[in-house]
Amino acid sequence: MDAKPWLQHYPAEVPPTYDYPQQHLAQFLLDSAQRYPDQAALDFMGATTSYRELLDKTYRFANALRNLGVHKGDRVAVMLPNCPQTVIAYYGILLIGGVVVMTNPLYMPRELEYQLKDSGARVIVTLDILVDRVNKTMKEHPLDYIIVAKVQDELPFPKNLLYPLKARKDGTAVKVNYNERVVSFKELVKNTQPVPYLEPIDTENELALIQYTGGTTGFAKGVMLTHQNLVANTVQTKLWFYRARPGQEKYLAALPFFHVFGMTVLLNQAVMFGGTLILLPRFEIDNVLRTIDRKQPTVFPGAPTMYVAIINHPEVGKFDLSSIQVCISGAASLPHQVQSRFEQVTGGKLIEGYGLTEASPVTHANNIWENVRTDQSASHSQTRKP
Repeated sequence: MDAKPWLQHYPAEVPPTYDYPQQHLAQFLLDSAQRYPDQAALDFMGATTSYRELLDKTYRFANALRNLGVHKGDRVAVMLPNCPQTVIAYYGILLIGGVVVMTNPLYMPRELEYQLKDSGARVIVTLDILVDRVNKTMKEHPLDYIIVAKVQDELPFPKNLLYPLKARKDGTAVKVNYNERVVSFKELVKNTQPVPYLEPIDTENELALIQYTGGTTGFAKGVMLTHQNLVANTVQTKLWFYRARPGQEKYLAALPFFHVFGMTVLLNQAVMFGGTLILLPRFEIDNVLRTIDRKQPTVFPGAPTMYVAIINHPEVGKFDLSSIQVCISGAASLPHQVQSRFEQVTGGKLIEGYGLTEASPVTHANNIWENVRTDQSASHSQTRKP
């Protein structure tokens, strides 16, 4: 009996095994900034950031952390939606050998307090509207630093001027009391030099990420993932996406980066490929459809609820969705009728994947272009990743 029966379902382009690079996770950004310096790395509400600019800001943030006394192995929490500061903070923490603790901005105080204390985080990067929640939550165990990011700081003109006006009108405007412990993300980056820095690490054994998962009962458990864990899974998704065009793909980033699925198949994969991340702070169906129509993304990882919302939108036919070529669905089972209808609407491919946080996270996925599943019960067509 064949010990690896799934290999018979592999496309010829996918190797049955692979010698994964022993490298720092942040090396993906360094390499893409060298290969594609002028390529748009981020597109946030129409404001673009090139790979050269992204690396510059990331070096600045990394050195700012070092100036604050953050060292190799220290835990730094990131509680942000999908915005440029999330990417800068993520890779900046990694550059200095820090450990990223991704935290959901929607967490209630009890959940937030548990994760910050459990992970040992002494620094958090968060939005201005969340500073009060962090302070109240950690009143008995104050953090060393709260680094405050503002959405309007990364918006293009005139949105950056209109955003505060809208916030005041909506009643969401806040005033942050900055002090020696509460500091501005924008000012840190602005006032620090972009000196190149990459902390030497043991890629196989040293942590890059503590990712909390609610897969068991009780409080979420912190999964400890090394640089090698995350590098290997990112490369695996690259090998599966063998028709990808380095330096040309545009990723619709509607999945949150604070979820490990979005972190790997969007953040890490896009940066590895030198692709463009079209950042959406939250999934709003009308904005998603307009963004696809205007920005023409080619890759759209998501959850089944996202694809359901698109195919059921009453005006979906008014938007040009034909740019979408590849989508991988995760977090829940994908009904076959949703897959079929979405592929009809867009002309692209929608496949189902499976994973778990402990595996960084992708472990299985249907083939994208060959031997695709033909009915809802065809679970045998899912094949292991190399």
